[in-house]
Amino acid sequence: MLRIMHKSKIHGARVTEANLNYRGSITIDKRFMELANIVENEKVLVVNINTGDRFETYVIEGEYGSGVICLNGAAARLVQCGDSVIIISFGIYDDSELENFKAKLVFIDSNENEVNCIIDENQ
Repeated sequence: MLRIMHKSKIHGARVTEANLNYRGSITIDKRFMELANIVENEKVLVVNINTGDRFETYVIEGEYGSGVICLNGAAARLVQCGDSVIIISFGIYDDSELENFKAKLVFIDSNENEVNCIIDENQ
């Protein structure tokens, strides 16, 4: 049996930009992406902590170390600059892969958009 599982997340990042005049997606600091094992064009679920809105989009790589979290296109209407978001990625796994599987969690200090804590439960 294949299961769709929570693979990783970036928790508590602050939205730094909202660009309505773009075709769509979320731009994420490459450092955050690397720490959370998220790659460019990967599908993600974005949860706006401030409003409870949830939506899916795909990832565009932002400048390494910039702290950028930018919602583009229609998704820009679902956030305000300064909102905190959770960005969740998923993977499809066979039951045999789940025996020792744990999600990778990256917690962001939303005041500075700096990494606060990384939990790699696979280690």
